[in-house]
Amino acid sequence: MVGIVLAVVAGIIVLLVLAAILKAVRIVQQGFVGVITRFGEFKDIKNPGLTFIIPFIEVMKIVDVRETPRTGDRQQVITRDNVAVIVNATIFSQVVDVRLALFTNSDYLVSVDNLARTSVRAVFGSITLDEAFSQRERIGTMLQTQMEEATDKWGVRINRVEVLEITPPEQILQAMALQKQADQEKRARILESEGQQQSAVNVADGQRQAAIKEAEGAQQSDILRAQGRRQALILEAEGRAQAIASVYAAIKLQQPDPTLVAILQLDTLSKFAESPNTKLIIPAESAALLGAAQALKSVMADVPTTQS
Repeated sequence: MVGIVLAVVAGIIVLLVLAAILKAVRIVQQGFVGVITRFGEFKDIKNPGLTFIIPFIEVMKIVDVRETPRTGDRQQVITRDNVAVIVNATIFSQVVDVRLALFTNSDYLVSVDNLARTSVRAVFGSITLDEAFSQRERIGTMLQTQMEEATDKWGVRINRVEVLEITPPEQILQAMALQKQADQEKRARILESEGQQQSAVNVADGQRQAAIKEAEGAQQSDILRAQGRRQALILEAEGRAQAIASVYAAIKLQQPDPTLVAILQLDTLSKFAESPNTKLIIPAESAALLGAAQALKSVMADVPTTQS
């Protein structure tokens, strides 16, 4: 009988030791920390890995310190211009001070959700509907700033806030669609008129360029013709000068006497006589030479008769 009692006691002791070992050995996963309290009082914070606590005296609570996205419920808010819209936003929060998160707030997750709801109502109440649609990033920054004023005391950091949904009433959506259509038609008419204006400008510019090119071509043609005439006159004058110089050089080389000069004059006058002109002007000296030549011709004509 005593042996059975001892065996039972020994078994109980072994079970208690095993239970104590199991209670003493804890493993903290990556992304979490362990907060140890002793008799309800904060004692220590354990980082990820294997850790030990005193069984039945110390208690360890696991806290998630990763960034946590929390999507709030869809809620109706009133904008500054008195338009009721349905809004939904996602809050990205992270515990940065575990001791504050556990011991300054009964439930920091619920507190963050409730704070997000009130902050959304406050921020959207300070802006108009047009600003809500066009300034989502600014709204997210405003929500983050307003929430951080409260969450800093809880050891929770608001990393960012993203507005997921902004839904106005159906009649507002129809009005916005009509306004969008009118804006698009207006933009299309403006683009069409600008295209026509640009086309007219391009045509006028092309005509102006063509007129300029045509004037430049005519000017260049006139310049080339004038240069051609000038070059022809120069070449003609140079040819005459060269001819005169050649004749003069030949005459000078022969050392002409007055008789040869007279004969050349007569030859020139004979060429004048062959021209179709009806009038012929003869210098006085040349007339005398003609008379002398005529007399000489008569004498030469009589000479054969005398000899015969």
